[in-house]
Amino acid sequence: MIEILDTTLRDGEQTAGVSFNVSEKLAIAQLLLEELKVDRIEVASARVSGGESAAFTRICEWASERGYLDRIEVLGFVDGGMSVDWINAAGGKVMNILAKGSLKHLTMQLHKTLAEHVDDITAVVDYAVSKGMKVNIYLEDWSHGMLESEDYVYGLMDGLSGLPIGHYMLPDTLGILDPWTTSDLCRRMVSRYPGLHFDFHAHNDYGLAVANSMAAVMAGCKTVHTTVNGLGERSGNAPVASVAAALKDMLSEEIALDESKLIHVGKYIESISGIRVPDNEPVVGENVFTQTSGVHADGDRKGSLYSNKLLPERFGRVRQYALGKMSGKANIVENLDKLGISLTPDQVRLVTRKVVELGDKKEMLTAEDLPLIVADVLKSSHVLEDKIHIVAYSLSLSHGMRPFAMIKVSIEGVEYEASAIGDGQYDAFMKALWKIYDKLGKSHPVLVDYQVSIPPGGKTDALVATTIVWNRDGYEFKTRGIDSDQTEAAIKATVKMLNLIENLDISTLTT
Repeated sequence: MIEILDTTLRDGEQTAGVSFNVSEKLAIAQLLLEELKVDRIEVASARVSGGESAAFTRICEWASERGYLDRIEVLGFVDGGMSVDWINAAGGKVMNILAKGSLKHLTMQLHKTLAEHVDDITAVVDYAVSKGMKVNIYLEDWSHGMLESEDYVYGLMDGLSGLPIGHYMLPDTLGILDPWTTSDLCRRMVSRYPGLHFDFHAHNDYGLAVANSMAAVMAGCKTVHTTVNGLGERSGNAPVASVAAALKDMLSEEIALDESKLIHVGKYIESISGIRVPDNEPVVGENVFTQTSGVHADGDRKGSLYSNKLLPERFGRVRQYALGKMSGKANIVENLDKLGISLTPDQVRLVTRKVVELGDKKEMLTAEDLPLIVADVLKSSHVLEDKIHIVAYSLSLSHGMRPFAMIKVSIEGVEYEASAIGDGQYDAFMKALWKIYDKLGKSHPVLVDYQVSIPPGGKTDALVATTIVWNRDGYEFKTRGIDSDQTEAAIKATVKMLNLIENLDISTLTT
């Protein structure tokens, strides 16, 4: 069994521009341990700030009640015991001491000898143990230490190996390693100190953090360090989703992590960190389970010829088939089947031609656009009937006053009016719209995500694409509106949504 220590709350928070408040840190800790089920979490650095102390105290109180306190860890320093006191005052029980893992760091930062550093570390370890704490130790800049001052690293380890230290953490602090070097260096440590438990802590400066973590495990390390969405200093740490999938699928290692929760936890971290996950991010990205090529869609229909072990169902996802200039008939048929739309072969050919034509013009197409394309191509209103449309609306924005909206909506030929105030013009529009829906006893979906895209170099009159993710009865789907005005684009996306839920089985649109 390989352990996973997640350091989103410590190293992940060192991402430029990312800072979690007390309640957010507690929520993340709860998600990591109770939903994702990682083995250990590193939640703070000692003596950083009053806010950090308050957050750590809250986490410790919760963890103590749940029996998780020995899985909550804090980075501490060789500072004469001040870090120990900080951790102890908050109720913490595990300290990860930051020691110098390279001769360069020792001499140029601390200006001490190896013997002096060992004595200082020993004093902190003894003091922590006297307070009832468990102790682990980071060998900061260990990768440089092994490459440039290997004898120093071994001297440090010889001086510490008799102490009550649970985990010896081997960080590639500056992300300089490749998998071959990682394997070699980790194997030397494991061979020289076979009775010790080694963790590997990767950084992703060269994009090799996941590969290096795998190499470390193959060399005998028993724990790997990760962060959610790969957050971390500079280019970040090893992303937990990729590490978990690689350990399971490529190394056949057992892990306790619940991979079905990766998407949920990742989206929460994305929302509060402000760092969006790229669409092509492995395992959890929006496009991971989306086939674009018509050949691939055809192969999947004939026997999952383009699938691998990374099946979307493992992560609560479904395979999708993108629409664009690379689409073939198989892509179109796959999407039509999901939407419950049946066409003749000749009609499919006409729709495919239209999709390719739009894709060639760089139009952004989704499965939700397909009924509109079908209706346009076949000149048939029965495919997606326009049951709802906005007759008129007025939006007001004034300095010192909340935005106001008045709207008139036609629903199956009957017009309704409503007005509302909101926190923004679109918010006011939606509140007025839902007033009408509530009055009619009609249910409506919940807005999950709202994303605005403007072409690079776009000017004030550039077209804006507003993509909105909706959730209705547990099913998520997207609609998109395009206009030179952002609010108008959002309204167009909303009208598409309204007509979709009136006409189609939304469960077929789940992402």
